[in-house]
Amino acid sequence: MSEATNDSGPILQLLANGLSLWIRRQCDEVGDLNLKLNGSALQLLRGKLKGVELEGRLVTFQGLPIHQAEVSSGPLNLNLKPQAPSQILQLQDAFALQGNVTMRGVDLNRALLTDRWRWLGDWLAEQLMGLTTLGHLEIDNETLILTAPVINSSEMVRKCFHLDAAGGTIRIRRIETDGDVSLPMDSNINIEEAYLKGGQLHIRGNAKVTP
Repeated sequence: MSEATNDSGPILQLLANGLSLWIRRQCDEVGDLNLKLNGSALQLLRGKLKGVELEGRLVTFQGLPIHQAEVSSGPLNLNLKPQAPSQILQLQDAFALQGNVTMRGVDLNRALLTDRWRWLGDWLAEQLMGLTTLGHLEIDNETLILTAPVINSSEMVRKCFHLDAAGGTIRIRRIETDGDVSLPMDSNINIEEAYLKGGQLHIRGNAKVTP
C-alpha cells in the first residue's frame, strides 16, 4: 500500500508507486508497506522531496526478518523518468534514515541458523560462551538466552545475557560474570537504543543510505 501527502494529485501518487517498487526490490520479502511522501508536485518537478515516512510489517531485508518498522528519511534528490514506469525514479544522492525496528526472537533464531547469517550466530557463541556453534537463540522478556552444543559431547550449554546500545552498536552483557561483547556494525549505521521486551528485539537508530 502506498500513500501520498496533500492534494498534489497523480504526480505524488506516481512517485509513491515508484518508490514503493524500489523499496520492494531492495528487500527479500515485504508484507504490508505504507508510504507517506512529504513534498509538493512543484518540488518533485525540481527533483526534490522533503522526505518519506514508511511503515512496514513482515519485511525480510538481506535475510533478516523484521516484524515491524517505522522509518523516516531526510531530504531526497530524485531523477524522475515518467517515460519508464518500471524505473520512474532514480535516487541521485545518499540520504539519511532514522526510525525503529522490531524483530521477534523466534524469527531472529531462524535467521541466525541460515547459511547467510550462520557466521554471526557462531560468532556470538564463540565470543560469549567460548563454543564454536550456536544451537538456539531465545528472547525471554528482557533476557537473551543462547544455547550451544559442546564439541564431541551431547552436552548443551545455556547462558543468559542482557542487551543494550553502546558506541553506536548493540552491546550484549553477561549476567553471571563481568564483560560484554559489541556486535560488528556497518559504519553507516548508528544504533541509539536497543532493548528486549515481550520476546522481541527493539532497535532505534539512524543510517546513511547510498542508492
